[in-house]
Amino acid sequence: MEILYWAIVIIMFLISFVGLVYPIIPSVVFIVGGFLLYGLFFDFKSFNYLFWIIEGLFVAVLFAADYVANLIGIKKFGGSKAAIWGSTIGLLVGPFVIPIVGILVGPFLGAILAELIVHQKDIKTSIKIGAGSLIGFISGVFAKTIIQLMMIAYFLFTVL
Repeated sequence: MEILYWAIVIIMFLISFVGLVYPIIPSVVFIVGGFLLYGLFFDFKSFNYLFWIIEGLFVAVLFAADYVANLIGIKKFGGSKAAIWGSTIGLLVGPFVIPIVGILVGPFLGAILAELIVHQKDIKTSIKIGAGSLIGFISGVFAKTIIQLMMIAYFLFTVL
């Protein structure tokens, strides 16, 4: 049974990484779910207050990394709040409209359309802002991957 329990915990962690590119999957929920399942399957004794405080800080940094990376990418290329909202909407809708490629095209097009419609910027400037959104998204995924790996590594350090 122990192997089955570990397999379930590992599957929860793997699903969290899928959530990095499909934002409809809440990565944090699956990581914390893996922790809780470990506690249910084995024991919660390993999870002291320090564990939960450190993992809670990781969760806060995870949320901040996503927002800050997108914000910096868009602002650096001259984008506005409209571009940030357009990028976010494109990130959520893109994968459903254009499977696989939509995860990259969605935020790019969302930022472009937002700048064209809301601020009536020219197409060249809007494309530049869309590129900033794409760079922000990719750097955010990279940062969140590192943070999630750190969360799982700390979990393993605590329980093993």
